Amino acid sequence: MKTRKAAFANRFYPAQKKELIKLYDQILLSEQNKINYKLANTNIIGGIVPHAGFMYSGYQAIHFFEILKNYKKKVDTVIIINPNHTGYGEDISLAENFAWESVFGETVVDLEFARELGFPQNEMAHRFEHSGEIMLPFLQYVLDYEFKILPITFSAQNLDYAKLIAKSIFETNQKLNKKILIIASSDFSHFVSPEQGIKQDDPVVEAIPKLDSETIEKEVKANNLSICGFGPIMSLIEYSKLLSDDIKVQQLRRGHSGEVHPSPEVVHYLSMLFYS
Repeated sequence: MKTRKAAFANRFYPAQKKELIKLYDQILLSEQNKINYKLANTNIIGGIVPHAGFMYSGYQAIHFFEILKNYKKKVDTVIIINPNHTGYGEDISLAENFAWESVFGETVVDLEFARELGFPQNEMAHRFEHSGEIMLPFLQYVLDYEFKILPITFSAQNLDYAKLIAKSIFETNQKLNKKILIIASSDFSHFVSPEQGIKQDDPVVEAIPKLDSETIEKEVKANNLSICGFGPIMSLIEYSKLLSDDIKVQQLRRGHSGEVHPSPEVVHYLSMLFYS
């Protein structure tokens, strides 16, 4: 039950606190006038947040983190559902560490919530996985109070498992009654042209506000799309539908890595907010 050390500091984000804050502030200076801070006054359920190097996907991710920074309600537990890029672990793997560490210190894992969920715990599924870790330093930076995290690494991404995760989270919180927030960690199309990525991602992007998980799964599988976290996205959608009949989804920022480092082949990013 030891603490998970940061494995991707100095690769996906700066390893020094001062340098990380400097990068965050530089991106914020560029994006601040485009951020819809009014969304901080809603009842936030969660969001889709990209997980690439922050110097690339931070321009999309910072919209979510800034809204969360201005959110007046305190969150007990942030559930981070992320794809499994490594192949280690189970189809669905919970973190078994007592805490996770970043440049801002340690944050405790909500082991009570994990036990109630009942999914297997697998430390290896999380040890070398970046898509959950990259959320932690930014959550620690924008939330000025103590909170817990519950990372869930999702390997066998399909709608059945997404519904299982959603139902398990919903039913567990019916018992525990915590203020939770869900992050669906995902990048969109990888290593295609800016134009091609937009075209092939559009049907999925359009299905998300409709809470249409069936179309998302169909489009990803039929067209072999490289949207790496479509399972976490469907999990967030299915959880939201269990929570309320009045779910709203707002696109915050869409873009790609070529906006930072011009290239004929880019990775596409999108941030969205789910609220009621």
